[in-house]
Amino acid sequence: MAEVIAPMGGKILKVLVDVGAQVTEDDEIIVLEAMKMEMPILADANGTVAEIKVTPGQTVEAYQVLAIIA
Repeated sequence: MAEVIAPMGGKILKVLVDVGAQVTEDDEIIVLEAMKMEMPILADANGTVAEIKVTPGQTVEAYQVLAIIA
């Protein structure tokens, strides 16, 4: 299992995948707004999205788990 971690605090703009989606390493799965910039959050591994722990509009902290890939 791989945890997708926020590199810095910010606000979730978009969640681009659903639970059950197949992803490959470096697929863009979430868009985070930090310091007035949009930052793509990429899958860390190949696999299936097992859990998404955030929703659009949610504020997150640095190193918070955003999603889990199994």
